[in-house]
Amino acid sequence: MEQLRRSDGVAAGAPDAPLRLDAVRNRASILTAAAAAFASGGIEVPLSEVARRAGVGIATLYRRFPDRESLINAVFEDKMAHFADLVDTALGMEDAWDGFAWYLHSVAAMQRDDHGFMNVLTTRFPPDQAAGIEAHRNRAFRGFHTLVRRAKATGRLRADFSETDLPMLLMANAGIIEATSNAVPEVSARFLGYMLDAFGTGPTSSGLPTAPVPGRLHAAMAASGGCAPASNTGSGGPRGP
Repeated sequence: MEQLRRSDGVAAGAPDAPLRLDAVRNRASILTAAAAAFASGGIEVPLSEVARRAGVGIATLYRRFPDRESLINAVFEDKMAHFADLVDTALGMEDAWDGFAWYLHSVAAMQRDDHGFMNVLTTRFPPDQAAGIEAHRNRAFRGFHTLVRRAKATGRLRADFSETDLPMLLMANAGIIEATSNAVPEVSARFLGYMLDAFGTGPTSSGLPTAPVPGRLHAAMAASGGCAPASNTGSGGPRGP
């Protein structure tokens, strides 16, 4: 007997096929929405907001990703792989100090470009919930150990620099980005310039990046809650540029 078919042409006895296609589409929509939400708001964005952006219900999101960590791993695993690949690129540079400096500049730029990735870099996840992220992080730090050893061998990186200074640097740079709402990225670049001068044993750069205009910096700090906005009214008269 001929198999009954629904009006959309799918066999009534094969309900799994359209559900599977829907599941694939839903997963892709969730990942796209999560990447955008995390990039602008960080990895603590409510998952209900991710579901809303994806056009799915929260139950559908949890069917695809049972917890926040599994979603974060799916969104950022490729970017963490790139983070680790940057070390290999730096190690391939002829000048070890240049490779060291280039790597730090590259990672700082990745922090500025994606708020969520900035959070991921300074957050450790349980390996069973974010295995991909942690595997790439460990690969990056193993490569960074070699990068540091090579840079020290040139005499241009101070002997007491430690690999554990990298997480400290990333956390400090993240704090600057947070405090300025990333509205004045030159602050982060200038901070890194100072740090490279501190890490080196002699002249290490051709000069610091241009300092930010004070008014822009103050406005960005005020917008993020870092300080009160400057006011041109009141008994105290004008305050600040």
